[in-house]
Amino acid sequence: MRVTIKKKWDDKKKLRTKKRLRIRKKIAGDQERPRLCVYKSAKNIFAQMIDDSTGQTLVSASTLQDKIEKTGKDAAFEVGKLIAEKAKQKNITKAVFDRSGYYYHGRIKSLADGAREAGLQV
Repeated sequence: MRVTIKKKWDDKKKLRTKKRLRIRKKIAGDQERPRLCVYKSAKNIFAQMIDDSTGQTLVSASTLQDKIEKTGKDAAFEVGKLIAEKAKQKNITKAVFDRSGYYYHGRIKSLADGAREAGLQV
């Protein structure tokens, strides 16, 4: 008899992927209102604004950039402010927020709050 052990993170990863695909069916960005897509790893957080009609990334920011030396929620807040400032330089004032299947709390919420504080309508 063969016994397989299921790992908890496998289920979490599959569930997040299913959520992400469900969200992507409903959300699409265009030139006037691009999609603000977020990805987080254990240590870093990444954000990019994507025009889905052309498939191009318009603006991106992450905690790997030299300007950001904080960690956790503070770093996510700074990434949100940074991406909003870069978007302003390209005359982008509105965006559709794509949380990529993550819960809207913690670092994801901090990033959105930082973008809003810097003047981006999310």
